[in-house]
Parts: sequence; structure tokens; C-alpha cells
Amino acid sequence: MPMSFSPERRPTLAAPLLLCLLASGCVSYQAKPVRPAEIVSARRALTVDPVEVARRVATLAPQRAGAPLAWDRLSLFAAATIYNPDVAAARAAVDTARANVGVARQRPNMTLSLTTEYANDPSASSPWLFGGSLDIPLDIGGRRGSRIAVADLAVLSARYDVAEALWTARLALRKGLAARLIADRQIAALTALVQVRDRQYAAMARRVAAGEASRAELERVRADGADAGRRLGDAQAQLRASDRAIAAAIGVPVAASEGLALEWAGFDVPATDPGRGVTPELRLQSLLSRADVLKAVVAYDQAEAELRGEVAKQFPAISIAPGYTWDRGLVKLPFSLGLVLPPLDLNRHAIAAAEAKRAEAGKRMEAVVATAEAAIDAALVETRAARGALVRVRTVELATALRLAAQADRELAAGSIDRTEWAAAQAGARQARTSEIDALARVHAADAALEDALRRPLEGPETTTTAQDAKGYSR
Repeated sequence: MPMSFSPERRPTLAAPLLLCLLASGCVSYQAKPVRPAEIVSARRALTVDPVEVARRVATLAPQRAGAPLAWDRLSLFAAATIYNPDVAAARAAVDTARANVGVARQRPNMTLSLTTEYANDPSASSPWLFGGSLDIPLDIGGRRGSRIAVADLAVLSARYDVAEALWTARLALRKGLAARLIADRQIAALTALVQVRDRQYAAMARRVAAGEASRAELERVRADGADAGRRLGDAQAQLRASDRAIAAAIGVPVAASEGLALEWAGFDVPATDPGRGVTPELRLQSLLSRADVLKAVVAYDQAEAELRGEVAKQFPAISIAPGYTWDRGLVKLPFSLGLVLPPLDLNRHAIAAAEAKRAEAGKRMEAVVATAEAAIDAALVETRAARGALVRVRTVELATALRLAAQADRELAAGSIDRTEWAAAQAGARQARTSEIDALARVHAADAALEDALRRPLEGPETTTTAQDAKGYSR
């Protein structure tokens, strides 16, 4: 039997139909739990894919496309852009900030009010009253502009975080690779030193047994040998630590990076003075491109935008409320204007707080710039001092020790000295070699500090990059 609707009942269907229409466009919730045990298992099974790394190298430095993959600093950095979890987290933060921009651009929620009333009035055509009104905030002026500006600046800040994460990974790789190569050289030099100390001890023990030397002299030789053995153990520990540091900077387990044939062309012959290329123009450009300085600028701009928003809140927020009323057979179309009044102090306290925050952001920016400039000055001084020390060790200490060792070889062959004196001269040469390696390590540490202060590589394969990171974030 067909159902008929009376005019009195038709208005009652509007609200349910509207709600059903709105519900049909809703997004359903999908749970996505995180299981730490699965993350741990996946990280342990992670390996470095040379093919994928080679593609990333070609993206960063097109001139190396098609060339055999060499595990130098550029290739290690390319691997870090793929596997480093901190870089991935920073990229995800950019996606979140971009999504929040869409949220900030949305208009405020409208408010729908539905009313009904029953009146037992026999003279009316219907005892029912149905009505509804829609409260629509007018999202205009400084409040909306401030909200959107803050969201846009948050995206910029997140992009700078990506750049900082990439630089942090690159610097950790540089330091780790330098420590690895220094440890290799120290192990070789100290192994030779330990062998010579053992021969020196054996020769001295024979002299003591023959009554030609005292026990005190033997003890000094033994202590020198023990010190060499301890330093050798430290170098071996540094080798293992540098392997872990390189793997952590790439973002893979140590086992995944142990088989890499690491390279660093010209490692033993560093540039004469990288500070010569640090011109005032380069210093200014470096300061203006540092992620921490840029983030301080963004923080100031955000404080400025928030201040504009607080100033806009001095004035009432306007909303309009068109409505519809079915009043017992009579249709009415009411319309109202709503004003959200400012606080009783006309928002002066909030404005003062926003001004103080802006001033604080300005001082913080000055502090960041001052710290960056001081870091550049200190790094320049240290790079020159480290190179001076390396030159002195090589031209004086090592050259003298090698000359005495060669002389000892000739004197031993001529029978002028015994094995004890010969071993002492050879130990001096190897000791000077370890001093040279220590000075070389200081040079590379100083260069890393200078690059960190400038936030840019000064030499090496990374300077050949012409592309951004594959996802479009600045390197």
C-alpha cells in the first residue's frame, strides 16, 4: 500500500536526509598499529643495495652516472639519504606540516541548530513548529591570514629540519670515515712499534742477563712496550667504533656496512689551507644558508604572524546565521548577525605577550648568528694550527727520526751499535709515525669543524653534486 505524506510531516525528513548525505562523504578510520619488535627485526635484516645507491649518486651528481660505484664520501652520503631514519623522520615531518597547511586553510566549522515546538492551539493549522539556523563564521581578515602564515612557515621550518638532518648524517659520515682511515694507519704503525719494542725488550733482557744493563733500564723498555700495546688496543677499539658510527650514519646495521671498500682520495695529503677560500662573501652566504639560522628567521616570522593574529582579535569576530522556520503552516526566513566580542582588555595582554615573544625570537636569532660566526672564526684558527702542527711533525720530528733509524741500520750493519740501540732508533721512527697520524687526525677534525661551521663541504666528491635530494629537499 503506497505511503502518503501530509504537508505537516514533510519538514521532518529534511534533517535526516541531510545527515545521511553528509555521512556518506566521511572518511573511515583504519587502525595502523606500530609493533616495535617488527621494526627491530626489519632493521637487523636491512642491507645496502649498491644498485639503488648508484642511482641516488647519479641523481645527486649526474656526471657520475654510469661510473662504477666507489664507496667514497658521496656514495656514503647517497646511501644515508636512502636509509637514515632521522632523515626519513624529518621528511615525514614535512608531509605533516604540509597537511596542516590544508587544515589551516579550511574555514571554521559551521553550527547547525534545529528546533521544534509543540503547541496545543486548536486555532492553528498544525500544532508543530519546525526550524533551523546555520551559524556561519566569517573567516576573514588578520585572523585567517595569521593562521595560514604560521602553517606555511611551519612547512618551511620542517624543510630546514630535513636539510639539517641530511647535513648531520653527512658530517657523521665524514668524521666516521676519517676515524676509520686514521685507525687503519694507527694500527699499522703501532703494530710495527709493538714488534720493535718486543725486540728491544728481548735485547735489553739479554744485556741485563749479561750484567751490561740495569733492571731499571729493562723496566723502562717494558713500560714503553706496554704503552705501545695499550695504544694499539685503543686504535683497534677506534676502528670498531668508527665502523659503528659509519653504519649508524647510513642507517643500517654494522654487518651491512662492514664489507664496503671505503675510499678517500688524497686523505694523507690534505689541502694546504682551506680557509683561503672562505671569503667574506662565502661567510655571509654560509650564514644565510645555515639551517639553524634559517629556522631562527622562521621562528621570528611565526612570532610576527602570531602578533598580527592577536592584533586582529581586538575586533569582534563576525558570523551570520540564516535560518528557516516552518511555523504551523507559515514559512519564515530569519537572519541574524553574531559578534564574538574581544576580551574586556581589548586583547592588550595577549598582544603584549605576542610582542614579547617576537622580541625573544629576534634575540635568539641574533644569538644563533653570533654563535655561527664564532664557530667559523674558531674553525679557521684551528685548521691553520692543525696544518702547522702536521708540517712540523713531518718536516722535523718524523724526518729526524727516519734519518736516525736509517743511520742505526748502517751502524748495526757495521757493528758500531748493538740490537738494543738499533731497536731504540727504530722505535723512535715508528713513534714519530704515530705522531704524524695524530697530527693528520687533528687536521681532518679541524676541516670537519670548518665545514660544519659553514654547513657546506669544502673539498671532495660532495662538491660535485648538482641536484637536490631525490625527494626535493635541499641538501
